[in-house]
Amino acid sequence: MSTTAPATGDHRAAAAEVCARLTLEEKLDLLTGAEGFWDGLIKLMTEGAHEPFATGGVPRLGIAGLRTGDGPRGVGFGQATCFPVPMARAATFDPALEERVGAAIGREARAVGITLLMAPCVEVLRHPGWGRAQETYGEDPTHNGEMGAAFVRGAQRHVMACVKHLVANSIENARFRVDVTVDPVVLDGVYLVPYERVVQEGVAAVMSAYNAVNGEWCGQSHTLLTTILKERWGFDGFVVSDFAFSIRDGVAAMNAGMDIELPDAIHFGRRLAPAVARGVVPESRVDDAVQRLLSQQLRFTQVLGAAPEPDVLACADHRALAREVATRAIVLLRNEPVEGAPVLPLPPDRVRRVAVLGGLADVANTGDRGSSNVHPPYVVTPLQGLRAALEPHGVEVVADADPRTAAHTAAGADVAIVIAGYTAEDEGEGFGGEFPPAEVRPLLPDLRPDQAGALQAALARLSADESPVGRGGDRRSLTLRDEDEELILAVARANPRTVVALECGSAVIMERWRREVPGILMLWYAGMEGGHALADIVLGRASPSGRLPFAIPADAAHLPPFDPDAASAAYGALHGQRLLDRLGVPAAFPFGHGLSYAS
Repeated sequence: MSTTAPATGDHRAAAAEVCARLTLEEKLDLLTGAEGFWDGLIKLMTEGAHEPFATGGVPRLGIAGLRTGDGPRGVGFGQATCFPVPMARAATFDPALEERVGAAIGREARAVGITLLMAPCVEVLRHPGWGRAQETYGEDPTHNGEMGAAFVRGAQRHVMACVKHLVANSIENARFRVDVTVDPVVLDGVYLVPYERVVQEGVAAVMSAYNAVNGEWCGQSHTLLTTILKERWGFDGFVVSDFAFSIRDGVAAMNAGMDIELPDAIHFGRRLAPAVARGVVPESRVDDAVQRLLSQQLRFTQVLGAAPEPDVLACADHRALAREVATRAIVLLRNEPVEGAPVLPLPPDRVRRVAVLGGLADVANTGDRGSSNVHPPYVVTPLQGLRAALEPHGVEVVADADPRTAAHTAAGADVAIVIAGYTAEDEGEGFGGEFPPAEVRPLLPDLRPDQAGALQAALARLSADESPVGRGGDRRSLTLRDEDEELILAVARANPRTVVALECGSAVIMERWRREVPGILMLWYAGMEGGHALADIVLGRASPSGRLPFAIPADAAHLPPFDPDAASAAYGALHGQRLLDRLGVPAAFPFGHGLSYAS
């Protein structure tokens, strides 16, 4: 936006002056994405996201539209740095480190043209089955808020940030239909806490959620968007819809406090002009939305003015930061003695053969392949990281992904390391089943015949796992697959020095096997440098310092009710460690648990 902010810094007053020079049509154009809905969705499913999503601008006044893109673990465009997922970073309990990550992601986002970064996600982890648990910071509202605020501080050195998804958005499969009932006191005291903290930090934008809360769709809830967010909290930024399916009624959404519809004008844009003409939508509400947008653009004029060069993507400094974060995020859950000494760290001078086992040992497994996906120039797998660290010392590193032979391979090794867990097919943003979902299809633009054929082809690729997006969704089981548990038990019987490293986004119930192995590491989805980080911990180059940002229960019955297909759900005040404490049952691994190599 070329309009210069006044010296006093009164961005809202300057925005009001600019708004007064706009026609109604120009105002409405500013309040919507400029992407074609079906063509954009089909391209996303067949090719992935390659450039930021644009919103409308007003060229005659030099007002640029927004350029939006996701970034919870890195930028989704180009060969960007892939950091460990936010849940992993939450395990560091270090806001200063998260601020550095936010700054790095913000810098890369600006380098690819993004002006509004769709991160962080600060939703409270109510249940570990939630498919997108990896995108947030854990079960504690205060911890989530502080980590989210730190990310915003860092990112907003380079771009505007958008916190998401307001609120109670923690069932993925049913996100387009579920109505969450929650007492207002609990809503304020638990689920809204991290959002309020990030708003206090000065975040530029807030994204609404798909689901309903207490009978109102979040994208058109006056209670959430105006009464709480804008009036009670004093939020002076702008509200954007979650992509495509978040608004059911354009008039209701605008009057509730929604400011911008993304990624296309399905309900907003010039479709609202007749409602404004009839007085159903006051033009003052439109003006408020426009001024909120323009005032933030003015506020960030200097930040957005000079974009870094593209060579900052996955630059040496950012790769080093990714490795540092991945190392500090690893949680040592169990480290029992074998022949008088803890199984970890491995002494390279006394180890000559290491078996690295499991189907995930040499897989580039960085997490969800939905909106948070990143395409780094390389990913160091666990096997690659361990080989790079051990083979120069004359240590033979052997691999085996076949459960039938893994025990034999393990028996001939000094130590066996099993890599187990999940992938984007098991948990993540939900693209499985009928997509787009039946609940929102009547609200969408008509499909042309050529688009219908292309959509079917894209869905077929998704079903065959040939799509750039993963099927994802919620987990229906909190244990590993039966074959993975059998593999762990067989390896443990063959080799008493067995270590299990888990790749996952939240809690895994391990009761069948956890007491049978002396070493357990929570590796998370560790980003592009995760294999090196694993080696750093396993060899004692770094002492483990990660701590669990949630409790891992011994039994799924100790968790709140969770139905991925629910049409309605009730959220109470207790979950995670607080619920275990109320029930009087011990956690398998409590909130904050994490061992180190120190005495």
